Amino acid sequence: MAGEQQSQSAAAKPAASALSKGAPSPSFRLRNGSLNAVRLRRVFDLFDRNGDGEITVDELAQALDALGLEADRASLAATVGAHVPEGASGLRFEDFEGLHRALGDALFGALADDGEEGGGGEDEEEMREAFKVFDVDGDGYISASELQEVLKKLGMPEASSLANVREMICNVDRDSDGRVDFGEFKIMMQGINI
Repeated sequence: MAGEQQSQSAAAKPAASALSKGAPSPSFRLRNGSLNAVRLRRVFDLFDRNGDGEITVDELAQALDALGLEADRASLAATVGAHVPEGASGLRFEDFEGLHRALGDALFGALADDGEEGGGGEDEEEMREAFKVFDVDGDGYISASELQEVLKKLGMPEASSLANVREMICNVDRDSDGRVDFGEFKIMMQGINI
């Protein structure tokens, strides 16, 4: 098992270097296990375009292209191939988790204890990193158009209508200013239960 993890971690290194542009974001691997599991499941479901429960190299490449990450296809195929079980056409969720863990280890080093919950400061920083993804113009607020832009990049059907996006904003907008500030974003994220 340890030899298999080492070979998968070594296979992740070409893709890690192919995908990284500058220093990797610390939000790649959340230290809060439950938030990480929810986020990974959502990412998996987004990448699995045809809903067959597997992510192929093509689906992964298309998703990365849509996000503006130009990955070298050969490195991507080699990295993903190391995690695809024999006889399968792509990554199942468990395989995707293994790939994510291997990429995290290649980029940041192995976590001392994977079951360890991060401290309050780390959780706060991870929330800020996540918030910045949506706060496209950096003004400290997530507007409906910013949310729509990110949802479009992710291929989410909710992005098709600005009215739907505004309704999503209203669901968390406690001060009724039509935008989501960091405090509102934090409350929303803390309300996600597994």
